[in-house]
Amino acid sequence: MLKFASRQMPAGSQAAAAAATALLLAACAAPPRTPLPASAPEPIPLDASYDWHVLLLAPFGSVLKDIRLPLHEVLLFRDDAQNASAAEEAECYAVAGAAPRFIARVPEDYLLCFKHDRLSRIEATVRLPASEAAQDFADACGLWLKNAAAAAAAPDAAVCEGSEADIEFRGSLETEPEGADALLSIKLEHPAGRPP
Repeated sequence: MLKFASRQMPAGSQAAAAAATALLLAACAAPPRTPLPASAPEPIPLDASYDWHVLLLAPFGSVLKDIRLPLHEVLLFRDDAQNASAAEEAECYAVAGAAPRFIARVPEDYLLCFKHDRLSRIEATVRLPASEAAQDFADACGLWLKNAAAAAAAPDAAVCEGSEADIEFRGSLETEPEGADALLSIKLEHPAGRPP
């Protein structure tokens, strides 16, 4: 039989040894720390003005006389090739000084168009710096298509169209010949064949 000799440790040393043993056991029992995976930075949320819904100052089908905004009639000149009869042409009005912000800007053109005195179409155009226009349009289009029930595939990045609820939208981006600016336009309408 083997015998072991033991020595007594001073009381202070016993407490320190017990604490060290407890720390060592705790370190062994803890799961290893794994580094967090590197993630892409969070995209900056778009300003609410990128959503085309901000252009709806009145619901489609609203009667012209019920719209309580300062309006003045705008004459639109159309090509003969469009073959639109005078009876089918909409009467369009610009909103004097009350156009909503769209794509973080005040639109150059903002029109409310009426057929048979009921709101049937809204058009807006904003001027963008050419250096930012493609990205702004892509961001806006992504937002518009996110909630769209139906979206049409565009052959290029200059058109964005789809529909949501009772509204069809069609946005387009045109670069001006000088190249300094681009025009982003959108048209909102009721789907064809539905009365407003």
